Amino acid sequence: MSAPMPIPFVSQSDPAAVASWLQALRAAMPEEEIIAFSELDEDQRAQCRVAIVANPDPAQLKLLPQLQWVHSVWAGVERLVADLGQSDLQITRLVDPRLAATMAEAVLAWTLYLHRDMPHYARQQQARQWRPLDYVLPEQRRVGILGLGALGEAAAVALRQARFPVLGWSRSARNVPDVRTYSGMDGLAEMLAQTDILVCLLPLTAETRGLLDAVRLALLPPQAQLINFARGPIINDEALREALDAGRLRHAVLDVFATEPLPPEAWPWSHPAVTVLPHCSAPTDSGTASAIVAANIRRYRNSGEIAANVDLKRGY
Repeated sequence: MSAPMPIPFVSQSDPAAVASWLQALRAAMPEEEIIAFSELDEDQRAQCRVAIVANPDPAQLKLLPQLQWVHSVWAGVERLVADLGQSDLQITRLVDPRLAATMAEAVLAWTLYLHRDMPHYARQQQARQWRPLDYVLPEQRRVGILGLGALGEAAAVALRQARFPVLGWSRSARNVPDVRTYSGMDGLAEMLAQTDILVCLLPLTAETRGLLDAVRLALLPPQAQLINFARGPIINDEALREALDAGRLRHAVLDVFATEPLPPEAWPWSHPAVTVLPHCSAPTDSGTASAIVAANIRRYRNSGEIAANVDLKRGY
């Protein structure tokens, strides 16, 4: 029996990141030959059926005519879906419990940052003001989560353990323990009207792009606050700036942007009501991610089963 074809790792990441991923993937599945795309010869390209990807160049994927399945090492696949268009490729995005736990940690940390008025205390420090603020109980601060997938559910658990009332919205109806859930556009409006701190964890799709526009941001209670750990284009940039300038929104914690890295001239850097983060809320752990990819590839080798979990029509 001939040895299986090498599996290419296809990525536009910098060489150091590619080398790090190759090392982790090879350690997780030593029985496979994992190589960088550039190392494939013409015969291997012609026969390749499986690829592991991280923000791949679509032109490189098109050089693999027999490719059936791509396994992403990232949870977000919107760029991959957009680049592939009407492709018949089956796509697996990363579903990693470690990633969900890391995101839940970040959601709780930055929710507490807003809940305990850390931006206000930072301004007081700059002005050399010693002025304790009135304490608000977590039970009095409603947190709304947009997106109730694995990340949203994990975040909801962490927030409930910290005694916050949690509301959640998803495109279709979901039941999450101890969370008041909403769905559909009417449900979105109803949830926003009750939300003091809004956490966005939605995938970027045609339906969610620009979802938080001026009209929907205006549904939030006065002085509501916002955390975006999803994708930048879900929030209308100008609408957000106007809401912050007018004081209708009190503060925004932004970890994701339409252009990354955020350009030096971009307005969020200097806005007093914005905390800018460098897309650091939930970095992928290469060790746990590689173990998950390895398990899916072994299942494919043994049974032909492809652990595809991306609906190209929905975009995630």
